[in-house]
Parts: sequence; structure tokens; C-alpha cells
Amino acid sequence: MSWLGKMIGGTIGFALGGPIGAVAGAAFGHTFVDKKEDEYLRSIPGGGFGRGLSSTEESQLVFFTAAFSMLAKVSKADGRVSEKEIQAVEQFMVRDLQLDASGQETAKRIFRQATSSPDTFDDFAGQFYSVFRGQPNILELMMDVLMRVSAADGNISPKEEAMLLSAVGIFNMGEASYQRLKDRYLPKSDPSYAVLKLDKTASDEAVKKQYRTLVREYHPDKIEAKGLPEEFIKFANDKFTQIQEAYETIRKERGF
Repeated sequence: MSWLGKMIGGTIGFALGGPIGAVAGAAFGHTFVDKKEDEYLRSIPGGGFGRGLSSTEESQLVFFTAAFSMLAKVSKADGRVSEKEIQAVEQFMVRDLQLDASGQETAKRIFRQATSSPDTFDDFAGQFYSVFRGQPNILELMMDVLMRVSAADGNISPKEEAMLLSAVGIFNMGEASYQRLKDRYLPKSDPSYAVLKLDKTASDEAVKKQYRTLVREYHPDKIEAKGLPEEFIKFANDKFTQIQEAYETIRKERGF
């Protein structure tokens, strides 16, 4: 993750506003400058702390910082961060994102900073949406991990659910999509249908059509073209595998 190395090494200076910028600035310290200083540094030859981030790397920074900031707010929604929630966040770091020790420490620093940030969950979600509004599969991946951590202790508290539903509104996802995602982690129905975002009453043709649609959206080549960090590409690829496995399960059950 080249952008993370730059941030940790303190070799860049650039402006990133909003709550995500505030948390990232506090987490990385001297690597950030404010907007006025950034404009000044850009105006002089050789100004700044060295080579800055590309637009793709800035998007990656927003994704990474927003993910752990929103997870922090959801985890503390009911007043405390439970051990199971901590374990779910750490599992996300290690199993899904495959972060090394340095990356894990960076994620934890962002998480801690966001926990005490005066900005709200909606503030972080709104800024995240402003960057990724044209990429609904990226928004769904974010909702997926938020739901997973919220349901880590076997239930979702009313305050946690209020935040999740707020994100659904900000991300323009719709409550039906939210319910299917919830069924995956707190199953009341077959989780294979939840993965494919279908009800069990869907016709065979509807199942096949939805499978083709999701395979196109989450194909590794398409996700990689979004410019996400390689760790998040791994997470998205796992989603692609889950879609394939869910379809095979339903196909075998129905015999088509």
C-alpha cells in the first residue's frame, strides 16, 4: 500500500478536509498541512514534504480512514466497545485486509482517534459517500463490514441499527438491501439468498440474472480498476467468491 508508506514515513503534505481529514491528520500528525499551507507549498518550486498522493491514493486514504472511523462510531454506539466487536475489527484487519503489523497499528490509531472525535457517524458517512457515490459496490462493501461488526455479539442494538439505517439512507441503498444484508449476519432466512440480494421466492431466471449482474459488478478486474488499496481488493475478491458459492448452493438445491 504505497500511500500508507508515505503517510507513515511523513514524506507528504496535502490538504484533506472534513471529519476524515481531521481524523487522518490527528492519526498521522505532521504529514498533514491545512488548506492554506498546502496552497502556499504548491506555489513554490520544490514545496511540500516531497511527492504527494495521486488522486487514486487520496481515494484509498479516504476509504481506509472512513472505514475504521465508521467502525469506531458503530462499535461505541451503545456506550462501550465490546470484546467481540474488537475481535471482529481485528479479524477484518488481519483476515480480510491482510494488513501487516504497521498497517494494523495505523488502523487501530485511526479507530481510537475516531472513537473520541466530536464528528458524528453521519459526518463520516456523508464524506465517504461524496467520494464513492458513483460506485455502489464499494458502498455495499462498506455496509457489509459495518453490519458484520455490529452483529459480532449476536445482536444489533437500537443505537447501532439507527446508525446503520442512517448509512443506508446516505448511501441511497434502500431498506430492502439493508434487510438482506442483515439476514446474512443475523439469519432469519437462507443466507445464500441474502448474498445474492434475493428473496427465496425468486424465480430460477431471476436467480440466474442476478448472479450474472453481481459477477460483473464484483469481478476482480473491475474492482481493481476502481483504484482501491490492494488489501480492499482482497476483501472485494472474497465477496466475489461468496457470490459464486451462494449461486452454486441455490443452483444445486433447485436442480438447474
